[in-house]
Amino acid sequence: MKTNPLVVALDVPTGAQAMEIVEALGATVGMFKIGKQLFTAEGPAIVRRIIDAGRRVFLDLKFHDIPNTVAAAGVEAARLGVSMFNVHALGGGAMMRRTSDAVSEAAAREGFPPPIILGVTVLTSHDQTSLDEIGIRDTVENEVTRLARLCAESGINGVVASPLEIAAVRAAVDKPGFVILTPGVRPAGAARNDQSRVMTPGEAVRAGADFLVVGRPITGAQDVRAAAEIILEEIELAAAADVKSED
Repeated sequence: MKTNPLVVALDVPTGAQAMEIVEALGATVGMFKIGKQLFTAEGPAIVRRIIDAGRRVFLDLKFHDIPNTVAAAGVEAARLGVSMFNVHALGGGAMMRRTSDAVSEAAAREGFPPPIILGVTVLTSHDQTSLDEIGIRDTVENEVTRLARLCAESGINGVVASPLEIAAVRAAVDKPGFVILTPGVRPAGAARNDQSRVMTPGEAVRAGADFLVVGRPITGAQDVRAAAEIILEEIELAAAADVKSED
């Protein structure tokens, strides 16, 4: 992989804790994820601090609202300088198209690079029982691939999907450069916590993931850099094995 695929989730309560992790990891990882907890605690200022430190940010707020509201929020996320942000695919095609168009237009008009926009399919905490509970009667895999096709048709750049659905998404979406980011990645032996559908980093890379989100196995380690380097080594070995198998 030419692009560092490792995204570290900064699921911590304060900006001070987040910056400690960012400084400890430095350029070892490809990107840092800011989700609802940290963003609610610290606001856009923490995004700016991390970007000003020369690091890339994935803003994981899963925007889901009427098209105009999400499009406006997407433009503001792009103006912050994030490299990636997401919307919830259940918001529908009109919401995703409006957001993609609004961000592209603002980027061209204001001269900033447009971020990657991803659609969240089915959360990795869901399983078939919880989907049934909220009225989705299809299988997890069919729901993920249906939403992935909708994302591709709506002009956004890719999806957030569990590692178990990567192959199905690749088979369902015939769009060059379509990005798959996978949470639910756990090194062998690590606790699953609240994730239901997981793989190891090597398995996710071999399945075809472009970016892997890892949180607690790194941020909860005594030596965060060493923990990240172990995962990166596994990713590199898996990528090298894939190249070798294609020769």
